[in-house]
Amino acid sequence: MTEAIAASARWQSCAIVEIATRTPAIKSFFLRLSETFDYTAGQHVDVRLVAPNGYTAMRSYSIASDPSDSRVIELAIERLPDGEVSPFFHDVAQVGDTIELRGPLGGHFLWPGPSNKPVLLIGAGSGVVPLMAMIRYRKASAAPVPVALLLSSRTWREVPFGDELLELERSLPDFALALALTREPATRRTDFIRRIDARMVADVAARLPESPGCAFVCGSNAFVDIAADAALALGLEARAIKTERYGA
Repeated sequence: MTEAIAASARWQSCAIVEIATRTPAIKSFFLRLSETFDYTAGQHVDVRLVAPNGYTAMRSYSIASDPSDSRVIELAIERLPDGEVSPFFHDVAQVGDTIELRGPLGGHFLWPGPSNKPVLLIGAGSGVVPLMAMIRYRKASAAPVPVALLLSSRTWREVPFGDELLELERSLPDFALALALTREPATRRTDFIRRIDARMVADVAARLPESPGCAFVCGSNAFVDIAADAALALGLEARAIKTERYGA
């Protein structure tokens, strides 16, 4: 076992230094690591909560922050009514509290190495979190990689990182943003008013200067199936389409 792998398997105590509301159901928790680690955009950590009676609950959360600064990481956590861990974060956790986590974990859903081939990102709701890390890394690194993001949400109010994404679209000439709103009219001509489908994915991919070299898809099982099939229809090889699913 290498030193990096051994470190990722160790639990460490982290302090919550900031909490930010992203949507009515999603909050970001900024955690100062006691033992810093290097990570790649797309990776996640395991979070562990231990009750006074010894009962343990553990969940995995994608890292939303740019890997350029590994001292503090951001986890954007959606509150699930029947969850064991997310209600603690939303209803109990405060700045100054400490939690246990281990990582970074995951070797599949990773921002590609040096390349100038365009990247297509497709997410739904909190599925945008690892994609956000990729977009932020793309900006911080100034790599010449065109990126298009298709993000599905019920309403604008429920779009995670909405204002930041709009600003990125304004400031980055090679970043295209398209929202698929399913429960309210879209106000931008570049957005859609329906659930994602193959025609929509093809439309967004066409906003890139050339065909994407890879695609990343994150969301529920049904969403990922539709989006991944649509990416295949673009001519991408199956190995170039990386997927992550939640709600299984």
